[in-house]
Amino acid sequence: MGSLHDGHLNLVKQASEHCPIVVVSIFVNPAQFGPNEDLDKYPRTLSHDLELLRSLNCVDSVFLPKVKDIYPSGIPLEIEKQKGTFIEVKGISHQLEGTTRPLFFRGVSTVVAKLFNIVQPNHTFFGQKDAQQCAVIRALISDLHFPIEMHVGATKREHNGLAMSSRNQYLTPEMRNYATALYNALTTIKNGLGKGERNREILLSKGYEIIEEATKTVKEKNLGFELKLDYLSVADPTTLEELQEIEEGKGAIISGALFVGTTRIIDNLLFNCTL
Repeated sequence: MGSLHDGHLNLVKQASEHCPIVVVSIFVNPAQFGPNEDLDKYPRTLSHDLELLRSLNCVDSVFLPKVKDIYPSGIPLEIEKQKGTFIEVKGISHQLEGTTRPLFFRGVSTVVAKLFNIVQPNHTFFGQKDAQQCAVIRALISDLHFPIEMHVGATKREHNGLAMSSRNQYLTPEMRNYATALYNALTTIKNGLGKGERNREILLSKGYEIIEEATKTVKEKNLGFELKLDYLSVADPTTLEELQEIEEGKGAIISGALFVGTTRIIDNLLFNCTL
């Protein structure tokens, strides 16, 4: 969606290693925003994005469709007013991120399918930071028989561990410092799994403690913003359903979402699995 950072650029570099021709699409997709979300203020830095892509010296084409090209009937944010064809991947779209953003993956699946049809790629590259999105797109490719190989690149992080995201631009330096509470909580849960802990409640409680401590500190220091946890999850890497019992030798996606002020950040870590 633009506002490119090093995570995006790493994916482009990976694409250049696998493919003789690299096409990058930049499109802020209205269909994946709800009526009360940040479509209007989402960072748009096209000139800078193009400069970054040019500096890589490996991009053959940048696809910059207009909204009317992707949604000929228009795309109002109110779902009941929308017209046209939409795609929904049932079963893995409505938990985790889908709980808070119920229409998000409908918008993602639809625009990705359209981009696949227009560009006709042999390979596609997504980032691990959006783990559920990766699972949804992999299912989309399989279910609709797109002849495309999907690649997932590792999450690129700031020096303090914060996962790179275009929305990090909304955060002040102070906010960025405390936003790492989410990564720290996920790391604590993963470390617990690595040490052999398999009790879901114990694992999550350790993560909650990290968030609660950071939330308390922010409040006591009266920093002008609040931390609010949306969720922490330990889920099956295939179904994305919560793992009530974490069996020895089985994998898990450890994920979460945290509000830092009004900005919602997401992150995840993988345990004994790939996307």
